[in-house]
Amino acid sequence: MLSIDIVYSETRFIMSSSFFIKTKQNPKKGKVVELTKRKGEGDSAGKSKIRAKKPNSKHNEEISSDSETESYVGTKKRQSNEDIEYEETPQEKKLRLAKLYLEQLREEEENKAEEELFETDLIAGRLQEDVLEQKGKLQRFIAKDFLPPDASEIRVLRGHKLAITCLVITSDDKYIFSASKDCSIIKWDFESGKKLHTIPGGRKGTEDQHGGHTVHILCMAISSDGKYLATGDMNKLIMIWEAETCKHLYKFTGHKGPVSGLSFRKGTHNLYSASHDRSVKVWNVDENAYVETLFGHQDAITGLDALSRECCVTTGGRDRTVRVWKIAEESQLVFHGHESSIDCVQLINEEHMITGADDGSVCLWSVNKKKPLCTVKQAHGCHGDVGLEQPHWVVSVAALQNSDTVASGASGCSHNSQVQLWKCEQNYRGLQPLYSVPVSGFVNSLKFSSSGQFLVAGVGQEHRLGRWWRMKNAKNGIYVIPLKRKPPKPEEPKTTE
Repeated sequence: MLSIDIVYSETRFIMSSSFFIKTKQNPKKGKVVELTKRKGEGDSAGKSKIRAKKPNSKHNEEISSDSETESYVGTKKRQSNEDIEYEETPQEKKLRLAKLYLEQLREEEENKAEEELFETDLIAGRLQEDVLEQKGKLQRFIAKDFLPPDASEIRVLRGHKLAITCLVITSDDKYIFSASKDCSIIKWDFESGKKLHTIPGGRKGTEDQHGGHTVHILCMAISSDGKYLATGDMNKLIMIWEAETCKHLYKFTGHKGPVSGLSFRKGTHNLYSASHDRSVKVWNVDENAYVETLFGHQDAITGLDALSRECCVTTGGRDRTVRVWKIAEESQLVFHGHESSIDCVQLINEEHMITGADDGSVCLWSVNKKKPLCTVKQAHGCHGDVGLEQPHWVVSVAALQNSDTVASGASGCSHNSQVQLWKCEQNYRGLQPLYSVPVSGFVNSLKFSSSGQFLVAGVGQEHRLGRWWRMKNAKNGIYVIPLKRKPPKPEEPKTTE
């Protein structure tokens, strides 16, 4: 390799020297120079080769050898530095891995501790809510967030031929059951609004041949697990159905008057029934058995409700009393406050309830006080000529359990019948109107969904208990009213100095 470099340098030197000789030659002495060159061509060429070889070879050797050596030495130094920098002993590697493992364990334990603390807070909050719920003191303040719905957002389900008298919603909010004066029962799918099953009514006098009701159905109830559906009619009968398939199971007899109220005890299959015969009966649906009868009202019972405690509440119509029945203790508490017939009752929680009367008043009660905590008179306004005004009857009430939201429905004696939503004040000491939803007809039944997403109203041309008025322009149907809420406010950014 070195010899090739030397020859190449010699060739370059000769070419360059000849170039300079040609450019500097004198045209007059050109021949002499040429002869001289020819004469000494061998010697001078040999000498020039030797002369060119030594300095050029030395110069080229020094340049090439220095650059190659420096680059090689530099590369080796860098490699050695890298080896020194990244090379670690097995002991150091073990120590490094151990530190990484300990750090990973520490992070996992911190995350686990945070999750356990969060779960503990959730469980503690849930247990606290359960305790308050059992004591009847739980009150969720959500009424302030509700907004009135648009008319286009309200759905109407039609399928009954006569006035709807009662309805219930399953605890999972998937299905609605409704009953009517046409003696039929319809199971609805809430999402699609379609009829899933219809139990047709029969003609009066065909009770033995027909498996369903043959007279007006006044009340219905569904167990908290959605297994049983109970219905009561004007013919003193209580029918028990399998809610999933609408198959008839049992028939309870024993009341001596129309069955006007039904309710399952929450979490059980114990059924409470009320009748115009002024009695309350207790039934065990699982065993298809009668348990006991309670007496106390002085007039026909018009409404009944129950929650998880072993007790129920009833309204006594014209005796103008509300009674709390303690089943285990075989005792009752009597409450007075309305000035006219009390037609409906609904428990808000275990210790508070709401009632409505035909004098147009709505009352809030506590089981610890004999008088109402709050009374709103003429809650739905009046109708009639000047000087002869009459309040709209409060036909139905509903409560969103363990919250501060209740609703009432009025009679349809005029075209301004409506569903009114109310906000309960702190400790249920007052009622403030939220907004009203106009409907056409008698609001015979009201139910909130368990999730609080919608309110369902059963509307008919007639009052559920009689035919005092008839609104021909009204249509029998189920109004599904969405409960719109205000969007949550975005968190304000924190400013730091």
